[in-house]
Amino acid sequence: MSLAMNKPELSAYLSQIFSQIINDFAIDALDMDGITMRLKVATRHLRPGGTVSGPSMFALADVAVYAMILSRLGPKALAVTTSSSMDFLRKPEGGSDIVARGRLLKLGRSLVVGDVLMFPAKGDKPLARATMTYSIPPN
Repeated sequence: MSLAMNKPELSAYLSQIFSQIINDFAIDALDMDGITMRLKVATRHLRPGGTVSGPSMFALADVAVYAMILSRLGPKALAVTTSSSMDFLRKPEGGSDIVARGRLLKLGRSLVVGDVLMFPAKGDKPLARATMTYSIPPN
């Protein structure tokens, strides 16, 4: 099995459908094992105290799983999140990007489950873990 969309195709498609936020994210790596995606942390992602906000980290996890789905199935823009769970493990310092390493645990006909670990760009201790479930629209 091969990817339905490679890294350049996926990046271009995400830019097209999410033009309002795509500059916040970058795909560092993509293959059949998963994705490495980056949140390009800026002032707008920070909460009081200078840490990266939970909603910004949630967006990274959500976009990473969505991107993995697209990479496998092609441009199915109507796939939607149906469930999510996120554990915040450490304080994410502002001023540094956050890197998400995602993998799909299940790719079914109607449901997809993905797992994402998030790390500081320069560090190996996880900041957060998220599990996301998506519904795939019928053809």
